[in-house]
Amino acid sequence: MNWALLPLNILWLIIAGLFLVAIVKSIKIIPNQTAKVVERLGKYNKTLGAGIHMLIPFIDKVRYSHNLKEQAIDVPTQPCFTQDNVRIEVDGVLYFRVMDPKKSSYGITDYRYGTIQLAQTTMRSVIGKLELDKTFEERQNINGAILKSIDEATDPWGVRITRYEIQNIAVPNDILNAMEVQMRSERDKRALISRSLGTMEARVNSSAGERDEAINRSEGEKQRRINEAEGRAQEIRALARATAASISRIADAIAEEGGEDALVLRISESYIEELHKLARDDTRLILPMDMTDINSVMETVNRMVQRNKRLGEEEL
Repeated sequence: MNWALLPLNILWLIIAGLFLVAIVKSIKIIPNQTAKVVERLGKYNKTLGAGIHMLIPFIDKVRYSHNLKEQAIDVPTQPCFTQDNVRIEVDGVLYFRVMDPKKSSYGITDYRYGTIQLAQTTMRSVIGKLELDKTFEERQNINGAILKSIDEATDPWGVRITRYEIQNIAVPNDILNAMEVQMRSERDKRALISRSLGTMEARVNSSAGERDEAINRSEGEKQRRINEAEGRAQEIRALARATAASISRIADAIAEEGGEDALVLRISESYIEELHKLARDDTRLILPMDMTDINSVMETVNRMVQRNKRLGEEEL
């Protein structure tokens, strides 16, 4: 055995082993939603996506690795001053994705830290333009304004901001108590206004009901009087027609032979009947004729009939 060649063989074995290790390490298997930035001799060469890749040993080197999934980072609590000089503390959460691994590697030293700082300064700027009450009412608008500002600023870093949400707004206790008193007074005011509006509507409805009732009652009274008037008119017309018919029949009867004598007799009988009704023990009567002489009564009635007849003939 040649012991002189033994060290040389060991050296070649070591070199072969190192070369094998270098080849194995130059094989890169990139998982999904991951990107690796490769430098060749210290200069950017390419970006490796998901899959298997082969690098040149001792020349190519993976310099940066980026997660392409959407990530969430907390924006720490920070003091902010509103437009009406009230100090509040606000924190939030930021959602972003790495869109360009090359820009994220060489555009900024630490894009996560830069994004957080940018979110904090933008939040202070947006909150400073609003009054305290508006910070609670316009959270959606605040989130949108911060999102738009940060997304524009992080575009050179290859980062896209997808969402920003304010988590908590802490107000000092004295301001919080004042706000509660104000809110309580506003609620009492709204309740008082609601009660007054309800009372007003009730009175309006009541007066409208009374008005409609009065109108309906007057319409009913009007219709009743019209109906009564029409009934009386019809009654008068019927009586007039009956009277006219009876007078016509009496006139026809008088024109016949013996009609005047019958008329005189009928009038005399009616006259005597009426006088009989007036004959009471406690009644004193002064009569224009002797009621014991029936012939005198009939002659008087006959003269009245004849006189009325002559007057009627003269008028004709």
